[in-house]
Amino acid sequence: MSADGTEGIDPVRAHSAPRTTAVGGYLEPIRAGGALLWREGGDGVEVVLIRRPARDDWTLPKGKLKNGEHPIIGAVREVREETGLTPVLGRRLPPQRYLKDGWPKQVEWWAATSAEADAPIDYQANEEVDRVEWVPIAEARDRLTYDHDVEVLDNFRAGPVDTFPVILLRHLSAGEKRTWDDSDLLRPLDESGRADALALPRVLGAYGRPRVVSSAAARCTESMLPYTVEADVSMRTERAFTVREGAPSYDVIAAREAFARILDEGWPTVVCTHGELVPDLMEEALTRLGAPITQQMGLRKGSFWVIHVRGGELAGVERHAVRG
Repeated sequence: MSADGTEGIDPVRAHSAPRTTAVGGYLEPIRAGGALLWREGGDGVEVVLIRRPARDDWTLPKGKLKNGEHPIIGAVREVREETGLTPVLGRRLPPQRYLKDGWPKQVEWWAATSAEADAPIDYQANEEVDRVEWVPIAEARDRLTYDHDVEVLDNFRAGPVDTFPVILLRHLSAGEKRTWDDSDLLRPLDESGRADALALPRVLGAYGRPRVVSSAAARCTESMLPYTVEADVSMRTERAFTVREGAPSYDVIAAREAFARILDEGWPTVVCTHGELVPDLMEEALTRLGAPITQQMGLRKGSFWVIHVRGGELAGVERHAVRG
């Protein structure tokens, strides 16, 4: 045993890396969310910076998630609270991890535009944030106080700016097929699924007002109904995305072709379908967009992929559950 008690451990290796957490252990990170708001200005891209008077710093809008809060909902809430602007999320940016007063903090980031478009910032200064400004992106890099914010800005600049989302959702929880005596197309959501359907509009609404293309099965259209009403968007059913009774119960080739058309159309879209089809549709998207194929393409009920697309190429992929 060595003098410092590290039996069997190379003392050089044991002390070479700086510690960022508890000795030999793990600290659950403080979780936060934020968005880099951008727009096209007269001299190019501008981004929103905020000034916090208590710290006399310039930073990007973000904040801690509430207990159990969905990271998407938390990021939107915090940005709205700190800027007065409602973010419409675009591609996801790499998360930032750093120590905050000795405790690890993890911030989830998205690029975003403002739902208020070119409206002036209408924000009442307070003790937490006293200035909210659109700043040219080159100037923003020099004005930001913290290196981790600069890194977020650089990650944004490294990728495409203007993207659109295609959201692939596996329908919400439905009653068991073995206990359902009628046509499987009519099998409805169960109590858990109905609760999630009411929660879905806030999550999907973070991406704007994407249209809906759904399987014709009741469990799929019911999953999307509260969102279509609240967002005031249309929903059409697609036979190719519908799993039916009998053999064959679905046509993989037709489903992939229908999904390819949606990717080519360039409109923000939610596709609600069945678990059997999700891996094939993801493979179609990734292959078509020239991206590598992930080993885990399936989804649990009530989960969704967000595929961010720009110019026929993949700009990002993220996966979420309705419950966070």
